[in-house]
Amino acid sequence: MSDAPDQMEARMRFIYTLRSRGVTEARILSAMEKIDRSAFLTGIFRDRAFEDTPLPIACGQTISQPSVVALMTEALGVGPRDKVLEVGTGSGYQAAILSQLARRVYTVERHRALSRQAQAVFDALGLVNITSIVADGSHGLPDQAPFDRIIVTAAAEDPPGPLLAQLKIGGIMIVPVGQSDTVQNLIRVHRLENGFEYEELRAVRFVPLVEGLG
Repeated sequence: MSDAPDQMEARMRFIYTLRSRGVTEARILSAMEKIDRSAFLTGIFRDRAFEDTPLPIACGQTISQPSVVALMTEALGVGPRDKVLEVGTGSGYQAAILSQLARRVYTVERHRALSRQAQAVFDALGLVNITSIVADGSHGLPDQAPFDRIIVTAAAEDPPGPLLAQLKIGGIMIVPVGQSDTVQNLIRVHRLENGFEYEELRAVRFVPLVEGLG
């Protein structure tokens, strides 16, 4: 017996939940509907893909709750010609969403196993505009800089200097900032001609940004 009607209903509830959390941009809702979150989960957690909750993945990391992914993406303001850097590939779900909105996505992960798993999912889904790299994301990707948009999916004590330097003038970076795992704020950084403008968006909880390879 097919579970397609159940899946369809779950997807509709999923999009409704995103709207109720304040996600309004049609392009982002379309991307969230198109990219199946279950592809980035394994085992018993696949059945919970449409829940608006973070879930565990390998290497002691988590896949963020969909509403946070959507709201961070909305705050990033990605355009179809943008080149985006993501620091912290994790499951690959955020990069997959970005791939629907940007020209090219570079995603950096310190855990080789996570990077390989994410790349396998990107290949299976035919997401050819994502480049996965195993590296210390806190240093960014100087060889590919500057970037129109940068998104950091781990919490730093301050917006990392090397990442700020790799942001184009007029570019935007979204980064969780906080000195503990209980008090963090999502910060939007605009790079101006003569400096940076910082804006606090909302309270969040992310794993810490760790230097070096995993």
